[in-house]
Parts: sequence; C-alpha cells; structure tokens
Amino acid sequence: MIPVKDGEVWADDTGGEGLPLVLLHPGVGDSTVWDPVLPPLLARHRVIRYDVRGYGRSPAPTAAYSPVRDLAEVLDRFEIERAVLVGSSMGGATSVDFALEAPGRVAGLALFVPGVSGYEGLDSGEFFERLGPMAEAGDTEGIVRLGLAEWGKAGGGSPESDPVAARHCRAVLPAWLSNVGRQLTGPPAFDRLEEISVPTLLALGEQDRPVVVRCNEDMADRIPGCRLVRLAASDHYPTLREPEHVAGLIEELYAEAA
Repeated sequence: MIPVKDGEVWADDTGGEGLPLVLLHPGVGDSTVWDPVLPPLLARHRVIRYDVRGYGRSPAPTAAYSPVRDLAEVLDRFEIERAVLVGSSMGGATSVDFALEAPGRVAGLALFVPGVSGYEGLDSGEFFERLGPMAEAGDTEGIVRLGLAEWGKAGGGSPESDPVAARHCRAVLPAWLSNVGRQLTGPPAFDRLEEISVPTLLALGEQDRPVVVRCNEDMADRIPGCRLVRLAASDHYPTLREPEHVAGLIEELYAEAA
C-alpha cells in the first residue's frame, strides 16, 4: 500500500532499468485484468500497476479524490519522472487527463477502448439507467448479466458463456458503488486532444458499444499522429480477448516512445 491524499492504494513496481510502463485498469476490472498480457512485458520492461481506490486490493475511498492526482502520487512514490502510460477504458481516460495536465511526465500513450471526459453519450444507455435501481435492490448477479451484455459481447454476453469476464465484473461492483460521487473530474478532455504531442496508439474493440467505437474513432482523429488499431475479436475487455495482440501493440508503442 502507498499513501495518497486522504487514502491509500495498492501498487506494484517490478523494478528494473529503463523507461517504465504504467498500466491503468478499466472500470470493468481491477489491475488483474492485465494478467494475460504481463509475461512478455515483464520480460523486457519495468512495469508498474495499481488498483484505483475501491478496486482490487485498494481500500474504498473515504473522501473525494482525483484519479490524476493519485497517478501522480504513485509515480512520485516510485521516483518516476517520465513513463509510458497504458490505459484501458477508465484508465485510458485518466492517462489522457494526465498527459494534458503533466505532458512532461508522459513519454507515450497506449490507449485501449479508452474513455474520455467531454464526449456525449458515453455514460448513457440502458446499463446506466438500470444500474441504480438494480443496486438498490441488491441484484448483483443481474448487474453482472447486464454488464456483460453491454461490455462483453465478444465473450457471448453472459456469465455462463464468459465466466472469466463475469468474475472481473462481479469483483468490481463494490468499487462502482463506493466511487459514486467520489471521483473528481477535471476540465473536459475531448476538446483538448489536439494538445497531445507524444506518440499515441489507440486500439478500439470492434464488438464494443457503438458509442465507444465512435468515441474512439473521433479521439484518434483529434490526437495528432495517433495510430488507430481495430481489434476485430475484442469488446470492452481487449486484454482478455486478444492478450498477445495487446502486448504486441504495447511493445510497438513503447519502441516509438523510448
């Protein structure tokens, strides 16, 4: 555990030399969602990953907090001045926000099915409309089923067809609830993407929600020099669906950024 403002987070640093990779997990999984892509990365790089407050091994937040500030404090704790950020979904949004706030600390961005603040429609739809009432009713399995139908289509869209994604989704339900009203957001980032000047790769899942696919296409259009990759076999869980491809893309971006 490492201290952050008004709390603490679990973080792991493999150590080693060279420009580090920092892995930021999605909202649909904690840091273990990176496990399938770790072996080839660990063989060549210093890798840091951590759990956002309330996720995985990190305690639930007890006060409002900034994900960007937490990332900065993790980097400071491990004495990292500059890193390649690898962010998936929620972690992608944090990576983008950090690159805009502290561009000198980011050597490159590898974004997988990323979110971004300021893009209309990302947080709307049936899932978000039904989440609150289902949570109040204590219908956790119903939420998992609804979540997989929304985010896990490549795995069949159900807990029965996709038990691994179901396990990840089930494990983060407490984090979703404990973070309501706790995460502080900065200025909308979508309209500032032209300010990003580091090598950037953005990989979208062709079986993801249509609004996420559109958002990712629009993000890639706005980020100067961004390389857009379409993952045909992926939904919102690319590290589970195409781990070797994801690891290879991270290596390619790292080679460009280093």
